[in-house]
Amino acid sequence: MSKKKLLLQQLLSAVLFVAVLGMAGWLSTRYTLEADWTAGNRNTLTEASQKQLAALTDPVKFLIFIYPRSEMRQALEADIRRYQRFKSDITVEFIDPSANPQKVKEYNISRAGEAVLEYQGRRENLSATTEQAITTALQRLAYGGERWIVFLEGHGEHGIDDTEQDGYSGFAQLLRDKGLKVQSLNLATHPRVPDNAAVLVVASPSRPLLAGEARLVAEYVQNGGNLLWLADPPEGGKDPAASLEPVAKMLDVSWLRGTGILLESAALGLPPFVYITTQYPANPVTLGFGENVLFPLVRGLSYKSQAGTAPPDSTTWNAQPLLTTSDQAWLETGALEGELALDEAQGDTKGPLTLGVTLTRAAAAPAPAADGAPAPTAPAQRVALVGDSDFLANGYFGQLGNSLLGLNLAQWLASRDEQLNIDVPKAPDRALMLPGWGMYAIYIGFAFLLPAGLLGFGVTRWIVRRRK
Repeated sequence: MSKKKLLLQQLLSAVLFVAVLGMAGWLSTRYTLEADWTAGNRNTLTEASQKQLAALTDPVKFLIFIYPRSEMRQALEADIRRYQRFKSDITVEFIDPSANPQKVKEYNISRAGEAVLEYQGRRENLSATTEQAITTALQRLAYGGERWIVFLEGHGEHGIDDTEQDGYSGFAQLLRDKGLKVQSLNLATHPRVPDNAAVLVVASPSRPLLAGEARLVAEYVQNGGNLLWLADPPEGGKDPAASLEPVAKMLDVSWLRGTGILLESAALGLPPFVYITTQYPANPVTLGFGENVLFPLVRGLSYKSQAGTAPPDSTTWNAQPLLTTSDQAWLETGALEGELALDEAQGDTKGPLTLGVTLTRAAAAPAPAADGAPAPTAPAQRVALVGDSDFLANGYFGQLGNSLLGLNLAQWLASRDEQLNIDVPKAPDRALMLPGWGMYAIYIGFAFLLPAGLLGFGVTRWIVRRRK
């Protein structure tokens, strides 16, 4: 081959090589291909976060207060970019704190690297841009207004400020984290359920309510208020739920005597009165909910069955079972000791049992506005009853899916259907925990063995080269 042909071939190869590089570079700006190979897909948004983004109809804006040359900027951009892949109208603005002291004061920024999340005119400061921090902030910002989850107190109910095993402080904090406002209510000192109450929670009072207090709760329900009623089995022949009989009558439900006995739990090595859910009947609260939930003690209830029928007016309840058992379960009315067996002659109730139910009915037709314009339609009234209250207490709240079911109940009752089953798990533990000998082994390896090995390799190579 002549020199000219060889030179021409080399020149053509070089041109083709440059063209291929240019084409690859152009394609990289037009199309992207990403793969997450991390353990647990830590760099990909969870399904819960994707669901939360899909529920947001308006743009979202991040304001990041960070110095221009900060090494944190790239990591912050990467955290937000994961959200931008699923919602195109998320924007980011980087603000130099030293050049914008007035904005630092306006947004109450305490340190560089802090972010502010804005949605529909509401804002929230973030000290971190992890998925859990961002998604829970979006949940809080998704709803405006002052709507409260109100917990009845004064009769031995689980307290939202009680940090002991029987307290509801963990449940209350979870509701706050999700953007729901929480407060307690003692009807003896404030004889009225607040107008801004989204849900009233009656968490198994251990002492009966006064007749006047029961009447106030019944009036709240009669006027369209949403209710979460948790009732434990009677103890010592006393049933405080009986003091709320006017409410039960209004709802067409009856709390049954006895404690649930579940043979399936005994087969798992648990006490037979512990109930663990394995499946759920069709119900909007548990739609797509796949977690098991542990109930320490349960009681049953009966209700007027109208499931599957649309409420024709504001006086008819549409009931749907929430928690049910197999036909092997029963309600034990005797002492929970010795060998337990169903005895219907002694008042035991044979399964299957209903341990929870949800009720809905259409809201009363609102009066038209003064100018004759039709008033907006109010959401349907919602009530949930569960035959156990301890599953949301601090001692059991963190077990299995207890916290998520409690959150679903509160979200559904507050008509926040878009928030159901949105719970971002905490990031997996990335810390490497080693025993004492493991730390010493790493220290000796890096401080002595590795340098000695490199030195030995170098000396050996030098000796071999000298002998040649």
